[in-house]
Amino acid sequence: MRRGEQLPWIVPDELWARIEPLLPVVSPRADHPGRKRLDDRKVLSGILFVLYTGI
Repeated sequence: MRRGEQLPWIVPDELWARIEPLLPVVSPRADHPGRKRLDDRKVLSGILFVLYTGI
């Protein structure tokens, strides 16, 4: 990794613009609120981090 390069698990805006329409729209459930959802982009970055680092 060189200085100034973007980390490989960070999703660029252009890629996110292509991925976001493919994700399902989830409506909040009033009867079973449960835990709040995490941001989809952050979850994808977390998955890519695990795949890249092998942890």
